[in-house]
Amino acid sequence: MKNFSVIGSGVMGRGIAYTAALSGYEVKLHDINETALENAREYIEKEMNKSAERGYVSAEKVETALKSITYTADFEETAKNADVVIEAVLENMDLKIDIFKRLDEQCPPHTLLATNTSTMSPTEIGAQLSRPDKFLAMHFFNPVHKMKLIEIIRGLDTSDETVALAKEVGERLGKQTVEVNEFPGFVTSRMNCLIGNEAMNMLMEGVASAEDIDKALKLGLNHPMGPLELADLVGLDTRLRNMEYLYQTLGEKYRPCPLLIKYVKAGRLGRKSGKGFYNYDKN
Repeated sequence: MKNFSVIGSGVMGRGIAYTAALSGYEVKLHDINETALENAREYIEKEMNKSAERGYVSAEKVETALKSITYTADFEETAKNADVVIEAVLENMDLKIDIFKRLDEQCPPHTLLATNTSTMSPTEIGAQLSRPDKFLAMHFFNPVHKMKLIEIIRGLDTSDETVALAKEVGERLGKQTVEVNEFPGFVTSRMNCLIGNEAMNMLMEGVASAEDIDKALKLGLNHPMGPLELADLVGLDTRLRNMEYLYQTLGEKYRPCPLLIKYVKAGRLGRKSGKGFYNYDKN
């Protein structure tokens, strides 16, 4: 298990690639957008060098890790010889199914295939493949190199061997894992989306400011980040897609807050756009 491929070079994809490279894997990071790939390269190089400067990792390890990452827009090259493939693209079921159908055709028979989805059904995706037993969800958390958890979600046909292998990969990445039986939103996303949505409703209703809502949960409930800060970090468009999916599958209590819908329509997507519930310096 040495060849690790990541599909999608956004926030989660580049974070997974970063972590895999520092864990000793040969990494291929794929994206159809060359600009996105270059942004991912700049981010990974900057963050790794910063970690070396602060003494978290050695300069030699960073040098080796940076050399182990290939940035490519060639899908076939990414799939070829892969031992592990993690997909980290938009939360869109049709897009994910299309990607995994292509991976199914082009990856070696032994490849572990995993989606980084935070809400969607691995059973539904796996059913489209010739090897649903080799497929599951591995839900990483942002920022990947700092967060210790991976949720491992088995689909209906996921084999015990595949779950065990996913746990081994997680351990090599320096993570702890929890095994979850598939249900919309799994464990963490169901809770996060409910808390975040209620925080947005309170902001819309004028209960308190964004700053005070976040401060109350951080200091009163010991959350490491406030729910509105976290939504800005995840991306409000991503959060809205998650809420819409959970609303469709789990019902009324997951109806997206109207303020969230309004912000996404206005292009206020959080950190990545420079403005969400808070304002950010785009640099």
